[in-house]
Amino acid sequence: MKHPRKHSIPRVSTALIVAISIVLLFSGCANKSETKDTASKPSNIKQQSYFIFDTIVTVKIYDAKASDQDFEQIKGLMETIDNQMSRTKEGSELYNLNQHAGKGPFKVSEEVFQVIETALDYAEKTNGRFEPTIGPLVDLWNIGHENAKVPKQADIDEKLKLVDYKKVKLDKENLTVELEQPGMVVDLGSIGKGYAADVIAKYIRDQGYTSAIIDLGGNIFAVGEKPGGLDWTIGVQDPDETRGNQIGQAKVKDRTIVTSGVYERYFVENGKHYHHILDPKTGYPVENKLNSVTIVTEKSTDADALSTSLFSLGLEEGLRFIETKPEAEAIFITTDHKVYTSSGIQKYFDLTNEHYQFAE
Repeated sequence: MKHPRKHSIPRVSTALIVAISIVLLFSGCANKSETKDTASKPSNIKQQSYFIFDTIVTVKIYDAKASDQDFEQIKGLMETIDNQMSRTKEGSELYNLNQHAGKGPFKVSEEVFQVIETALDYAEKTNGRFEPTIGPLVDLWNIGHENAKVPKQADIDEKLKLVDYKKVKLDKENLTVELEQPGMVVDLGSIGKGYAADVIAKYIRDQGYTSAIIDLGGNIFAVGEKPGGLDWTIGVQDPDETRGNQIGQAKVKDRTIVTSGVYERYFVENGKHYHHILDPKTGYPVENKLNSVTIVTEKSTDADALSTSLFSLGLEEGLRFIETKPEAEAIFITTDHKVYTSSGIQKYFDLTNEHYQFAE
């Protein structure tokens, strides 16, 4: 399906370009029930796929009462988010905010304000390794598009001057955001799809549905548990292989699983691999011997931000940071096929790929 690039929220994880980060492994399909109790029914799974946020979004609700109206409502929710938080869609709130950079406070919706506020909180806690003002560098590198190439050093140095989350000022009472320097660009790509997953999950729960899977191009939200009371089984992508190959499985319910990795969007120039996760300190893709970071937690907004944050922090700092988040767990995969995890991951994750091993 063709779709103009300018009409989407570019996230630092795009399933349409290469492998998605996480693969669903549950056995059910659209015409087959998950449990013996419902096997006689023609279908207890209703699903719909959409092209939005520069990816394929698939929502599966495991309830025969789910209606076409539900999926229309979900479509409307996503379109609203796209119109609010797309960096590149002309006329969106975020686009207009960026156009207003250097011109004083700009009023935004409560939703946009809250997401920017959350992004700035992660920026503060990671000392700028998570950087919502990375937009000028993202535009310069243009990774994920046909004309991506290594920029000139002078251009990188110039754009780096525009990257500084401390120059974003918030006024919560008036719901305004100010970008202090002309040319600054806020990019919510590292948090926007997670926010969308949370919004969809809330809608599904509010309608009384207790079992669903939301897949935003590899950002997975497992709502409730599988029919029959079982945990969902989610595969964690092998970053060295094509889509569908996994290093292990996580068994979860009411959890979201999000991965950031070097294989999601990239290009190769003169034999060197350049991935999409940019270092706000150097202006180049992060280089720290990590291939991917996977987060398991309750809110997808946090999972989205954490996966990028920990990848940018690197293995040692990332492990220390995740241990300050008791509600979240992380899986780090290094370039030498070692798997490092946070202390509580054992209750979720089993390593199944013989080419990988837990680090001692």
